[in-house]
Amino acid sequence: MNFEKFTFRQIEADTEIKPFDCGDPDLNGFLFDDAKNYLDVMLAVTYLLEDNEANKTVAYYCLLNDKIELDPDERSKWNKINRKIPNNKRYHAYPAVKIGRLGVSQEYANKHIGQMVLMQIKMIFSRMTLSGCRFITVDAYSNAVPFYEKCGFHCLSDKDINEPTRAMYFDLMYYKK
Repeated sequence: MNFEKFTFRQIEADTEIKPFDCGDPDLNGFLFDDAKNYLDVMLAVTYLLEDNEANKTVAYYCLLNDKIELDPDERSKWNKINRKIPNNKRYHAYPAVKIGRLGVSQEYANKHIGQMVLMQIKMIFSRMTLSGCRFITVDAYSNAVPFYEKCGFHCLSDKDINEPTRAMYFDLMYYKK
C-alpha cells in the first residue's frame, strides 16, 4: 500500500469530513456528529487519516487525558504496573492519554492501518515533552481486545472480562528506550 498518498490532520471546527464507514454506527456517528463538538468543549481532539487520491477518510482516532489508578481489588495487576516505576516515584495513579475512539474504514480493513495509527500515537507520546504521560489507555470493544493485545496492550482489570468493553493500557516506556 502506498502510504505516501495519506495525510494525517487534526479536525478543526471547519473541517470537511470525507466519506467514511467503519461498519460500526457508534464510531461513524462520533466522527460525523460529535468530534467537532468534543473539540469545541475541550473534551477530546480527533485526528483523521485521509487518502488524498481517493478523497476518503481512511481512519480516525480521538485522544483525551486520562489516568490509570489503583483498584484495591486488583492489587496483583497494579503491582505488575507499579514494579516498573522506581520505588521513590510510586503513586496510586499515573498520567495517561486515552484513545476515546479509533475507527478504520471498511475499504481499508486488514491493511495494518490500525496498527500504523497506534504506532504513531505511541511514538508521539513517548517523545512528547509538553506534559507527563506514562500510559496509553483504551476502553476496547470486547471484539477488539485481541487487536490491542497484538499491539502490546494489556487488560487493566479482570472485573470487566464479561463487559462490552475492557479497560486496557500500554506502557510508553517501551518506546522511550
